Amino acid sequence: MIPAIVLAAGKSSRMGRPKALLPIGPDGDTFLTRILRELRAGGVTHAFVVIGGDAPAVKATLPATDRFITVVENEHYEQGQLSSLLAGLAAAESRYPDADAVIVTLVDLPLISAATVRAVLEAYGRVPDAPIVRPRRGIRRGHPVVFGRRVFAELKTADPSLGAKPVVRAHAAEEVNIDVVDDGPFTDIDTPEDYERFIVPTLSYK
Repeated sequence: MIPAIVLAAGKSSRMGRPKALLPIGPDGDTFLTRILRELRAGGVTHAFVVIGGDAPAVKATLPATDRFITVVENEHYEQGQLSSLLAGLAAAESRYPDADAVIVTLVDLPLISAATVRAVLEAYGRVPDAPIVRPRRGIRRGHPVVFGRRVFAELKTADPSLGAKPVVRAHAAEEVNIDVVDDGPFTDIDTPEDYERFIVPTLSYK
């Protein structure tokens, strides 16, 4: 059992509106609902969605009766992304105390694919002691990222101002990288210009 944690608690200050609520594709999806659909199709059986800024509006877009989703409200989201990761991790460990790992992604990356989710999960299954598994293209590393249980304690004691990056760097020699062909793991949508370039064309796709 590897639950997912979707980090969707930021204020989206550079975008100017909540990224979780932005439309994507021709079917009425938002960034958040599309990510959840791809996680489910990729083999994830439960997702913890961490929200903070604009929490009521984001929560309203999620079906209250869908057992695939647990909403986690991070009251301290302004302390940074690590606070949201730890809120999601606490909820995941409470629900699944025997979970070997969690798979983490960001609402900033709405183009992740089910195929990549599945590839990362299967890679962890082949190397279950891996501290970190993530997609790769050339020198680039992307999301979603699997964090094995062996690094949970390090994440919990990490410097909030630095986030999870020092933990990832500390295990660089041991991490497992999965080469992928799609752009989703590396397409970070942070600004209106990013949205116009990468997402607007999907809205009229037939």
